[in-house]
Amino acid sequence: MATANTPTPTAAATPTKRVLVDKANTVIVTVTAVAAFVIIFSLVASKTLLSQAMYQNRVAGAKKDTLALLKKDITASNDLVTSYKAFNSADPNIINGSSTGNGANDGPNARIVLDALPSSYDFPALVTSLEKIITARGLTIQSIQGSDDEVAQQGNQSSATPAPVDMPFQVTVTGNYTAMQDLINDFQNSIRPFQIQTESLSGDENSMTMTLSAQTFYQPEKDLNIGSKVIK
Repeated sequence: MATANTPTPTAAATPTKRVLVDKANTVIVTVTAVAAFVIIFSLVASKTLLSQAMYQNRVAGAKKDTLALLKKDITASNDLVTSYKAFNSADPNIINGSSTGNGANDGPNARIVLDALPSSYDFPALVTSLEKIITARGLTIQSIQGSDDEVAQQGNQSSATPAPVDMPFQVTVTGNYTAMQDLINDFQNSIRPFQIQTESLSGDENSMTMTLSAQTFYQPEKDLNIGSKVIK
């Protein structure tokens, strides 16, 4: 009686334990690497999102503070405008003149204050003012001397902490003694500050020559340093 031969499995068809272990190790390494990547990415992303959220909170807080300050500034600005209008239109003005007149003591308060301490160096304007004061007393001007330092003062037009800058001058006038006394009083009572440093007189009571060495001032404009703040 014939019997059938059962085929014997070959080595190539049967995977070895080593191959199975290698495949298992490969899967484990791959899974571990992917998991590590996901964890690291999540940590980095979480840190970035947290930093961004904290930054946005700081920006929102700064905007809130700025808005509150801006509202206060708007209120203060409106109050300042109201006060300025009342001050400028006051009649009589701060030197007891008419706010709408054209006399020596007349004019709105804002112009009087600006005339008292100009914000820019202008020696020719000073000479014009001196001529007006002197001739108003009937005196004759012999000379008005001083250094026109306008070129050197061009770089001193504004400052964060402005201070008065002196403008020295010398005047020589002739006339009677009473008119010269009145001129001295005019300098002392002028809305613009004058400091008389030396005074010399010669002649008699009716015909006298007076030389004054004095100085006045101007004050540069104040810088309003409006800056910006970087939120980090």
